[in-house]
Amino acid sequence: MRAGTPWLLSVVFYLTFICMSYAAEDAWPEIEPQHRPGAYWHCMGSALDEANITRELETYHEAGMGGVHIIPIYGAKGYEDRYVEYLSPRWMELLAHITSEAERLGMWVDMTTGTGWNFGGPGITGDLACAKVQLKVDEFSARDKFPTKLSIDWALIQSLVAIGPDRQRVDLMEYVLPGGKLEWKPPAQDWKCYTVFQSPTNKEVERAAPGGVGVMINPYYAPALQQYLERFDEAFAHYEGPLPRAMYHDSYEYNNDWSPDLFAQFERRRGYRLQDYLPEFFAEKGDDTVARVKCDYRETVSDLVLESFIQPWTDWAHGHGFLTRNQSHGSPGNLLDLYGTVDIPETEMFNKDRDSLVAKFASSAAHVMGRNKVAAEFGTWLKDHFNVRLADLKDLVDELFVSGVNQVLYHGTTYSPAEDPWPGWLFYASTQMNPRNAIWHDVRGLNDYIARCQSVLQAGRPDNDILVYWPIHDMWHDAEGRRRDLTVHHTEWLTDQPVGSVARQLWEQGYTFDYISDRQLQQCKVGDGQIQTPGGSYKAMLVPTCDRIPLATFEKMIDLIDAGSTIIWSDRLPADVPGLASLETRRDQLKELLTRIRKSGRLICGDEIPGLLQKSGINPEPVASIPGLSFVRRTHEEGRYYFIANREKERAFSGWLPLSGSPKSVYILDPITGSIGLAKQRQASDTVTEVFLEMLPGQSLVLKTLSNRNGAGAVQSFMKENGSPIIIDSPWDVTFIDGGPTLPDPMTMSQLVSWTEQGGQATERFAGTARYTTTFDLPEHDANAWRIDLGEVAESARIRVNGKDFGILFMPPIRIDVPGELLQDTGNKLEVEVTNLSANRIRGLDQDGVYWRKFYDINFVNIDYESFDASKWPVHPSGLLGPVTLTPVVPR
Repeated sequence: MRAGTPWLLSVVFYLTFICMSYAAEDAWPEIEPQHRPGAYWHCMGSALDEANITRELETYHEAGMGGVHIIPIYGAKGYEDRYVEYLSPRWMELLAHITSEAERLGMWVDMTTGTGWNFGGPGITGDLACAKVQLKVDEFSARDKFPTKLSIDWALIQSLVAIGPDRQRVDLMEYVLPGGKLEWKPPAQDWKCYTVFQSPTNKEVERAAPGGVGVMINPYYAPALQQYLERFDEAFAHYEGPLPRAMYHDSYEYNNDWSPDLFAQFERRRGYRLQDYLPEFFAEKGDDTVARVKCDYRETVSDLVLESFIQPWTDWAHGHGFLTRNQSHGSPGNLLDLYGTVDIPETEMFNKDRDSLVAKFASSAAHVMGRNKVAAEFGTWLKDHFNVRLADLKDLVDELFVSGVNQVLYHGTTYSPAEDPWPGWLFYASTQMNPRNAIWHDVRGLNDYIARCQSVLQAGRPDNDILVYWPIHDMWHDAEGRRRDLTVHHTEWLTDQPVGSVARQLWEQGYTFDYISDRQLQQCKVGDGQIQTPGGSYKAMLVPTCDRIPLATFEKMIDLIDAGSTIIWSDRLPADVPGLASLETRRDQLKELLTRIRKSGRLICGDEIPGLLQKSGINPEPVASIPGLSFVRRTHEEGRYYFIANREKERAFSGWLPLSGSPKSVYILDPITGSIGLAKQRQASDTVTEVFLEMLPGQSLVLKTLSNRNGAGAVQSFMKENGSPIIIDSPWDVTFIDGGPTLPDPMTMSQLVSWTEQGGQATERFAGTARYTTTFDLPEHDANAWRIDLGEVAESARIRVNGKDFGILFMPPIRIDVPGELLQDTGNKLEVEVTNLSANRIRGLDQDGVYWRKFYDINFVNIDYESFDASKWPVHPSGLLGPVTLTPVVPR
């Protein structure tokens, strides 16, 4: 059986699939709009109208999408008269129409709290905008007239400190007289004056729409957000439509490292004045003191992003009836705290920037804090425009699913009026998941697959055994540089730290875990020997090698141990505390705590993590022992769900798959078709059950275990070939049925080749769907089922045999198993509808010099952010390439 094939026929045979029956409670969860994928809906210039809104939403709904995320961006050239100012009365009318139509269709709507990304726009000026800290150092002596050496406007200065020999410090702000005159005479020695002020970075909202143009807000400064949200208060005060489901904030891309009140915030939170350590703070590198000062700065910045920005934004949204979705990555803040504060934490993966251990920061925060949904921006820059296949998207979505994601949004689709010629309005950085792209013809198959998977992945509760403490202060304790941005593109903040090594080891060996932060740890308690968080229970906590740990964190861990929980220390106990204030006092307190834990008799510490875990009664999930299989596990009322993906590109799995526990029954659920059947199973040991399973490369399945009762229905069978393949070599009639720029003339192929090789320019430039029709006879054989393998297909297919529809197939190898009773000895009719990519069509436009890249701002670029030009692309093979073969199969 192959991913992308109709598994009902290829896996379940004869009476198995005909007589399959199961109790209603054993079926898939009912598909709801929240289970279906959504899409970033880029609205160029907000140039919307009611008729086109309705047309587009209905089209998305018919294709199996569950919702849209409104993002107003820059406009298309030539349509300026249609632009609508963001949050204007007309814009709010259009929003009401969108949400009303979505409600009618059973879809959800999210919107960015702004245009483009990030927050900012009109009215954000001066101290409210992104800022960077500036330093001016003046050297002087008692002989100099001090004020003449300064050139900074007194009104801009936030700190003025004189530093002399032996680190003598004088705060000169106390010597400033009315009018900005400074009266202070330096002692005899040479001194330096450190003048600190901030300047704007002039970072503008990226890809802003009309009415949203301007600079970004300062994310460290609470008054900036307060003023920014006043526009939305006013706009929604008289809004009468259904509310959007959620407000959204994109990945953190603020160019900011300072705020007007940062000195005061630092002193309040860290217990000492940063002004007294300006040489250390501004040093490019240095000693332990420099690292401690910078650690304190980084922790302060993290606090401010959370407490002055994301938390109050979430509070504001809740006050207006919205949820919040947030991409915390890119921020200098603690990602776990930021993700855990919002209702729907969201991660993302790109073509090369794909790391499940990074994506798990979003899902961990959701699991620990009790959030049901974990979102992901999905499909950004997988390949160049119009080159992304449905198979590419399935491969990526499976990687997101095993990372804990359970609600994906395509990035993206673009609103385009019906009258605009192909390819319509387009966003510069996406998969172009819109109805004008040829792959749309078969996207319903992928969307239904995603919906079935997400119905399971949003059901029940996460089922992870271990909490992995994130010792972020060790990462912050670094004398080099200043800000630490935690992005999905450059992940050294994780991979180069001990926590990254520990997480990788756990992941590869099949231990299930979530990360936890210092703040989240404070909310833990113990029940029945397990560590309980707001979102669930865990068997143990694992602390990676950690040099410095906050006293409050360490004391909480010891309290959890005293209450009966298990905490395992990798390698050694921490020996120091982070930060600078009251350092010796805090070190003494840490020593007392270290003595306490060593005397407790419950210290578990060592460098052999698997052995320590197993001694603590925690075993890996044996699914991970099968090379190439990745999984994520959730509980339901009667057992567990396993989502299992074969990530191998070439290797299949066939055999007995081990599962933890001793379930009474196990169902095999196929998310391609929704079919369900009972697994053959056997008990391997007291703690391991085995089920018989076959998975080809790229295939994914769901297993549903029942702990206390036997399931109903037929046992699932798997098919094996029982003879050599025979090539179907009869002629093929080819008719082009959907696409453009025009429908080529019908043709007959005596031998299957790319349709671009026949028909001249019309077929070379065609993007869309062609129907291939032939007939075949059955060879002499006692087989009672036959496998039809289409060979190479560019790119997706729908198959009918003697009028029987076998559905949408988009994962190679593309093949089906056909029961013999559906076939006749001679004259069997085989119809294959094949859809290609739109790459050849866009190539033709560029070769002809057609003006279609007509957008403001970045206009249109390729995957390397260079000027887009498809004219030199090679012609992509298209259609049914074969060979198409017929092979007898029997149940295994």
